[in-house]
Amino acid sequence: MRPNATPSAASFLDGLPLPLKVAAFCLLWASAFSAAKIALRDSPPLTLLALRFLIAGIAILATAAWTGGLARLSRRDIILFATLGIANQAGLLGLGYLGLETISSGLSAIIFSTTPVLTAIVAAALLGEAMTWRKAIGLVLGVGGVAFVVESRVAGGFDHPAGILLTIAAVASLVAGTILFKKLAPTGDLWVGNGVQSLAAGLVVTPFALGFERVSNVVPSWNLVLTTAYLAFVVSVFAYVLWFHLIKVSGATGASSYHFLMPPLGLLFGWLVLSEPVAPTDLVGIVPVALGIYLVTRPAAPKREPARRLAPAQ
Repeated sequence: MRPNATPSAASFLDGLPLPLKVAAFCLLWASAFSAAKIALRDSPPLTLLALRFLIAGIAILATAAWTGGLARLSRRDIILFATLGIANQAGLLGLGYLGLETISSGLSAIIFSTTPVLTAIVAAALLGEAMTWRKAIGLVLGVGGVAFVVESRVAGGFDHPAGILLTIAAVASLVAGTILFKKLAPTGDLWVGNGVQSLAAGLVVTPFALGFERVSNVVPSWNLVLTTAYLAFVVSVFAYVLWFHLIKVSGATGASSYHFLMPPLGLLFGWLVLSEPVAPTDLVGIVPVALGIYLVTRPAAPKREPARRLAPAQ
């Protein structure tokens, strides 16, 4: 018998401790860079993305239709989630995967770590979040640290400038999607909404994949099958739901602060999985990046109320 309804993803996530949710998101998000790098060995980037998005979107929406979850989305939410899918998935990963063809997964993770810094700037302009001197100093440190790593990588011939520019554009797309989600605040179930995002992203990317890439360039392999399944089901399905849940409970800037773990984790996964070299300049550069993100996203200390004098006893 088909169930009439299932608990929403938000209800399930609300019951988990915040540190566990943050740790799961960081590990999954950071590991995706290395998994994508492996998959790109056997598939053109846009073809890989189209498959990833369509598999994830169809799987989520088919499950939602079976359980009656589609009824929890209004027409407004469907439009909003589709728009967010274009920014947060098609734009973000389309540009990011194209960048990964010519740069290392570790450097990609470091560049993506600037997300909270850039989010804080845009949030100050569009969401009314305060821009303090502490955040300004964090901005300089974060951007400066990334610039230091990028310059040393380019000078050493490890990574191509075109890939770096594409990855920076991908970060801009992620920031835009994060601000849009917080500003528009869709109220529908995150699980079903993520299915709409993935399907919309897949439908947008597919024409570009068919127009600019050849399906014959796909090399069938177990590496491609396993990494595509991991990216579709674990990252696109679960990690994205977790990301939007963290935005809801922590705010745009607060959720973005979790990206401060991405530089070391990205370098670690790249080294363990892909044997990518880690230069001393990489380790030096991630220190100001992490410090800058900490300063940008650290909550302001609560103001202390002046102590009240007790009136003399009558």
